[in-house]
Amino acid sequence: MSKKIGIIYSSVDGQTLKICKKIEEQLQNKNLSVSLFSIDNFNEDILSFDTLIIGASIRYGVHNEKIIKFINTNKNKLDSIKTAFFSVNLVARKPEKSTPTTNPYVVKFFKNINWNPTIVEVFAGNLDYSKYPFFDRIMIQLIMWITKGPTDKNTKIEYTNWDKVKLFSNEVQII
Repeated sequence: MSKKIGIIYSSVDGQTLKICKKIEEQLQNKNLSVSLFSIDNFNEDILSFDTLIIGASIRYGVHNEKIIKFINTNKNKLDSIKTAFFSVNLVARKPEKSTPTTNPYVVKFFKNINWNPTIVEVFAGNLDYSKYPFFDRIMIQLIMWITKGPTDKNTKIEYTNWDKVKLFSNEVQII
């Protein structure tokens, strides 16, 4: 019987979903059964999965409240299966902030939640000012200015390291 893997995601601008689809593809190429769900429409039995992956992006310094509530509500079930969590954020574009132990958002997340997934990873996101509504663009430009990132409104940079995503997928399939 093939291992059954679920992927639940929260994505604001689509990069987390893009990463989830790449993970899904990688795992399906290994003949694993994979189902992909938005946190907004997940209503499956967690225990029907051998492994559950949760991917969440950062907006204004926090992960989606629905992801946090889902984890808190389902902690016992999550603890009884193999789990993986990954965060997607622009701070991870910096090598010194691109690991679960050095990324401030991931560190803060796990200080505030009582859950220890089997695997944790962090991926850099995508910066595309043209996609953001005016207020978001201004706020992200300010954050990027503070963190010495690009602020030109025409900037479009995909920081995601796809080799790292592939390694994560490989790690998930063997847990």
